[in-house]
Amino acid sequence: MSQTKLRMIRSIIVVLVLLPCILCEVQAQTKTGQSAITHVILLSPDKQTRFELNSKAGTLFYRIFYHDGEIMNWSRLGFVVNGCTAGIHTLITNRIASTHKERFAWRLGENDSITNYYHQLVMNCRSNDLHFNLIIRAFNGSIAFRYQIPFQSEFKNGRITKELTTFVFDRPLTIYQYNQESVYTPMNVDSLKGSCDLPATLTDYKKTYIYIGEADNDNYTKAELTKGILDNSLQISFMHDSVVQTSGSFETPWRTISISNTAIGLHAYSDLNLRLVRPLTNAIPSWIRPGKLIRAQLNTESGMRCVDFAAKHHFQYVLFDAGWYGKEFNSISDPRTYIAGLDMPKIIQYGKSKHIGIIVYVNYVGLRKYLDQLVPLYKKWGVAGMKFGFVDGLTQDGIRWLVSAVKEATDAGFIIDVHDNYKPTGLRSMYPAWLTQEGIRGDEHGPDAFHTTVLPFTRFLAGPADFTFCYPNSKNSFNRNLKVSMAQQLALSVIYFSPLQSMFWYGKPEDYTNEREIEFFKYVPTVWDESHYLKGEIGKYISVARRNGKVWFIGNAAGLQDWNDSIKLSFLSPGKIYQAVIYEDSAEGGIHKRIIEVQKGDIFLIHIKAKGGQAIIITQIGEL
Repeated sequence: MSQTKLRMIRSIIVVLVLLPCILCEVQAQTKTGQSAITHVILLSPDKQTRFELNSKAGTLFYRIFYHDGEIMNWSRLGFVVNGCTAGIHTLITNRIASTHKERFAWRLGENDSITNYYHQLVMNCRSNDLHFNLIIRAFNGSIAFRYQIPFQSEFKNGRITKELTTFVFDRPLTIYQYNQESVYTPMNVDSLKGSCDLPATLTDYKKTYIYIGEADNDNYTKAELTKGILDNSLQISFMHDSVVQTSGSFETPWRTISISNTAIGLHAYSDLNLRLVRPLTNAIPSWIRPGKLIRAQLNTESGMRCVDFAAKHHFQYVLFDAGWYGKEFNSISDPRTYIAGLDMPKIIQYGKSKHIGIIVYVNYVGLRKYLDQLVPLYKKWGVAGMKFGFVDGLTQDGIRWLVSAVKEATDAGFIIDVHDNYKPTGLRSMYPAWLTQEGIRGDEHGPDAFHTTVLPFTRFLAGPADFTFCYPNSKNSFNRNLKVSMAQQLALSVIYFSPLQSMFWYGKPEDYTNEREIEFFKYVPTVWDESHYLKGEIGKYISVARRNGKVWFIGNAAGLQDWNDSIKLSFLSPGKIYQAVIYEDSAEGGIHKRIIEVQKGDIFLIHIKAKGGQAIIITQIGEL
């Protein structure tokens, strides 16, 4: 289906499809004789996910069922603003129900289109003098809700001091605790000390896998999860701001709960944040180009060599990272100029002659001071993109500034990569040139194979991440960093999704002399038409198949134990003969390459040593 037709579907069906979506509703009379809603059940389109809201005692609670099994017991809703507690002494005076179904093109994702299908309730509530709305959406497998404060004069300048949202589970669960760019530590929910970042993944290792997320945060604090008062419970806590400031009408971010019976089933919700953020336009500008990059040394000669290397290996970008304009944290360093020995305009023009874009890093210090000048200046230079460094992705002020800065830069035609603690909440739906961000413990920190096989089930559920691959070469093995095999590094470039991938973080072009070992990076794309998570368990193993055009790529990675298994090639087209080129670990620690023929339905055997991997390219070579 064409992009134009998909955009038409997006713009029409949302308006026309309005269907009943409430299983039941209970109303009661208040002491004053006013009718109020006390209990509502909202079903997902497939009727397998159920949200129940109860306010019979005047306090808002909710619970969630999945396939008729209770996932969450009665949990609190609400917030405190200007000393008034929304969610207690509450009357639900009205509700508006609707059904939304749309399908839209998304050429910068894991699939070339996204289906957004949900039932929605807008509950009009009043707690004492505060009027607020609770907006609930039921997707197949997911529940999302947010609080909305309509304009009212006594709350036009609000101070939210606490969010009362809790998550009370029906059984003991393990949470994969982490903060910002740390490692993951699995622990019982009741043993959680401190906090855990969103997105957070929980499981009982039997039949329940839960992902708690945050969507559409453009003007709020970065809330986190802490242990709740009840057993097996968590609560939303403000860890970086004591107060969230509101002005006029205000919406909090979405809180999301997604459920699956398998670990790989969580992947179905990796685009949920995009589905929850309203785009500014239906069209993705044609100038936005995803791609791969190599990081240059800070001199003109290295820049030229990197451009040549990028062109030869089908990369799209060269990055100049911290230091190209001076010490990044020094307030006197000026990103409007460049250091001696680095002729940035010359490199940019040389890159353009070979269709290679130059991306420049700017630290938060320089961004806050010079952004309004940098945007037109870099446009004049011909810069293709900007990497924001050490931004504040934790506080309301920091997030508010970051979103405005991204808008300013992307409006001017730059692609954006945001690094350090920021985690995505779906805002690239509004700003599609915001290709990726960090918010992850990347390869430069030397994560082990447990970490690399946890990430697909945790951080990557929120959106793309720049993992900064540190692939070894003839001069440097990067042993300080690399704790997985070379073949696993290749495989992770398929498993990990990011429209902008930093493929060679430390290595110099002249040191990558073994083309046989790095040729996979030459062919692997960064955006996909179709993706399938084939097998996986958190921290143990993962297999992902993705298609770009007519070519399939598979990434298989093992954790800290050997992985012996099989996958079925059911995603291939029938009646075709394919060639599979397999890149795997050799006995000498390098890359062994072999070629076999396969077809739809074949069983592919997996025998991967601990910390190892396989990267596979499958192309059609004939018909049966």
